[in-house]
Amino acid sequence: MVVDTLLTASTWFFVSYFVLINGSYLLIHLAALVGIRQNRREQRVTPAYDIHESPVIPGIAIVLPAYNEGPVVASSVRSLLSVEYPDFEIVAVNDGSTDDTLDQLRNAFDLERVDAEYPVEIPCEPIRDVYRASDADLVVVDKENGGKADALNAGVFFTDQPLFCAIDADTVIERSGLIEIVRPFLRDPEQMIATGGTVRVANGCTIRDGVVERVRLSGSALVNLQTMEYLRAFLAGRIGLSVMKSLLIVSGAFGLFRTNAVREIGGYSTDTITEDMELVVRLHRHFGDLNEAYRVEFVPDAVVWTEVPESRQVLGRQRSRWYRGLIESLLLHRRMIGRPKYGVIGLVALPFFVLVEFFGPLIEGLGYLLVPIAFLLGLLNGPFFLLFVAVAVGLGTLMSWLSAFSEVYGFRQYVHPRDILGILFYGVVENVLFRQWKAFIAWKGLVQFLRGDTSWGEMTRVGLEQE
Repeated sequence: MVVDTLLTASTWFFVSYFVLINGSYLLIHLAALVGIRQNRREQRVTPAYDIHESPVIPGIAIVLPAYNEGPVVASSVRSLLSVEYPDFEIVAVNDGSTDDTLDQLRNAFDLERVDAEYPVEIPCEPIRDVYRASDADLVVVDKENGGKADALNAGVFFTDQPLFCAIDADTVIERSGLIEIVRPFLRDPEQMIATGGTVRVANGCTIRDGVVERVRLSGSALVNLQTMEYLRAFLAGRIGLSVMKSLLIVSGAFGLFRTNAVREIGGYSTDTITEDMELVVRLHRHFGDLNEAYRVEFVPDAVVWTEVPESRQVLGRQRSRWYRGLIESLLLHRRMIGRPKYGVIGLVALPFFVLVEFFGPLIEGLGYLLVPIAFLLGLLNGPFFLLFVAVAVGLGTLMSWLSAFSEVYGFRQYVHPRDILGILFYGVVENVLFRQWKAFIAWKGLVQFLRGDTSWGEMTRVGLEQE
């Protein structure tokens, strides 16, 4: 009797949580479709001015932190130098690399050491030297190792540009990327404090002179599973959350910020392992405490291409770090959760991240362990179990396919029929193999967090193929 009662209660708990998670994701996907439709309308409208000739276009500093990025740093900088924007500079920060990162930059761009002045109050590890390219708007700051957030702070407090763009060294930016990501600042220069762009998977694509010329899926199944993930995360998740004014994450691979706003809150935190999410949540908290109107938006047409892990071990370390960083950010700013003072962020966005993004993988992983045991012991109704699994896989596949539809309908980066069919195929596969593995990684990340593990783990780069 007691066992039956516990089983019934557990069954209803898992079913209720299943409805909560999938209902939340479905709502976000529907909001994303509304956002994509609005975006397509805006794209059809010819701007009343040419952004290249605008006298009030804000200058942008592209801050590029680099630690042991020798295989990719030169191609990334070349890509940045080719962007179409009238007023920008690149501030590459060599964060005490132990490989040939600095030598690669010196050789590729003919750097010369300069006696540059910089504020003594820069919140970062000591700066050793500053270099400038003779024929490009490129500054290289060479400093002692302090981590990614520390390197970003060196660039943020070094530049005098009103906006700065944080970008990863393993990315290739589309030439129109800065123009697209700055548009919300031109529409609302007073309230806009941050915008985020789309991150796409570059593995398998053809890249020439820092420009992605041919978009294709990779020959690696693991990479293609991540491609499907990224499509769902950005073309559904970020767009939907932005429409709902609930955007908590601006990817560290491509985000644009008002420089003085980030300086006001002390720059990036060097005590967290996912500095991008923590920074955005802290910005929400800061302006909420001041009761000032502000905006954070996602810009789907602003695109960078990034190298993703090609081994399960490296990917596991990355996802474990992401999950530990999520826990860290939620705990640091827990007093915002459920507080009307912080508007939609406090009442909707943060509760969603707690209930769905934090607890969701843990409860899902627990279900993967307990449900089969109950089934083998004869404590679970067989037809119900099979129906539940079929519905779970079906709904997960539907979410992935909605993201694929968003790609084909709104952006059309993948045009080859074989690639589109491949995306649909991996939208199914990730729900019967990949998703279960990620639940295990979440549990592993939780254990590491409770043990006080703050390591990044080695992120091995092989470099993007160039022609």
